[in-house]
Amino acid sequence: MRARYTFALPLLASLLLSACATTPGDVDIAALHDRTLTLDTHIDIPLTYMGEINPGGMTELQVDLPKLRQGQLDSGFWIVYTPQGELTYSGIKAAQEISETRLKAICDMSKAFPGQVALAKTAADVRQIVSEGRHAVLIGMENAYPLGQTGFSEELKIYTGVGVRYVGLTHFGHNQFGDSSNPHPTRDNGRPRWNGLSPAGYQLITALNNAGVMVDVSHAAKSTMMQAADFSSTPIIASHSGVKAVADSARNLDDEQLRKIAEVNGVAQMVALGAYVKAPTPEQKVARDALDAEFGSNKALWGTYKTQRYEARRAEIKAMAPEATVSDFVDHIDHAVAVAGIDHVGIASDFDGGGGIDGWKDASETQNVTAELVLRGYSEADIAKIWGGNLLRVMEAVEAASN
Repeated sequence: MRARYTFALPLLASLLLSACATTPGDVDIAALHDRTLTLDTHIDIPLTYMGEINPGGMTELQVDLPKLRQGQLDSGFWIVYTPQGELTYSGIKAAQEISETRLKAICDMSKAFPGQVALAKTAADVRQIVSEGRHAVLIGMENAYPLGQTGFSEELKIYTGVGVRYVGLTHFGHNQFGDSSNPHPTRDNGRPRWNGLSPAGYQLITALNNAGVMVDVSHAAKSTMMQAADFSSTPIIASHSGVKAVADSARNLDDEQLRKIAEVNGVAQMVALGAYVKAPTPEQKVARDALDAEFGSNKALWGTYKTQRYEARRAEIKAMAPEATVSDFVDHIDHAVAVAGIDHVGIASDFDGGGGIDGWKDASETQNVTAELVLRGYSEADIAKIWGGNLLRVMEAVEAASN
């Protein structure tokens, strides 16, 4: 058993624990959560991480070391994220600088607090680090764009050598490797570029398979995702996606995609980002469309004042209806389990990248998710699979198949 931490439970957790006292077997949620290895596959960081922001103490971030301890969130993938830019030398060069800044910050964090965290490069590392009472830090890459258009296998070695263990093929907007679920309105004219994977995309998947790195299809178009699943010689993952049947969004996975992920023995990590957990009301959608039409789509040209005005207006629209809750989030897990099976579903917060829902606002409230899973009738063994066991199984399979 891992080291236990003492903390004050949030109000929602207290209510859920009280409710669970009447469930068959009188489940001790705190003890069950303590026994369960929890793994979050998507934790974003700002560019000022380990500079202006020190995650060793309490911060305004949703994830820092005190919050990890309080919520007993054992492990996670910290993300090297790069927004999609132009497919030019200067665009890719700028992306590489962003990705290298985040990669260095994650490595610096893992070295700065050796008594509390350690960098994990294998599934065995994760289990060992957690058994020592420390938090396992893994690295994921969101958007393969910084790898470049030629010679990307050599560029990939830099990232995998440091510890990147999954690579997301795309982000918002098509790139050199494939089509995105969300084409850029002007650069892509809202249309497919490759009708799925590009020739370089197929080459990248082969390189990832050989390197023992998981292929991540979150943010990819359905065509890209289905082709990747069929072509990859190892199981794929969707590192942070919801399900379309619960909340209809271009970012979310439909039932055919969920079945395909199960077919290739992969895992779909359900994301706790409100916009993808709970669909907007018709009134909210009309208001959002009007706002976007008013402000225009090229956010790269916005100044600080315009961005702040836009975000303030978006917040007003969001407040028009109750926000997504932990219960809404677990609806996605329920549906994914029903379609893909208990062995192919996991959890991602997308904290500090837009994630956070009522009841799981930050890492300190992680136990509330476990409590809701108990209330839904999941067994301890199934909860362990959802919270990290399934992802680690895929990670082990990918490691074993590497050259």
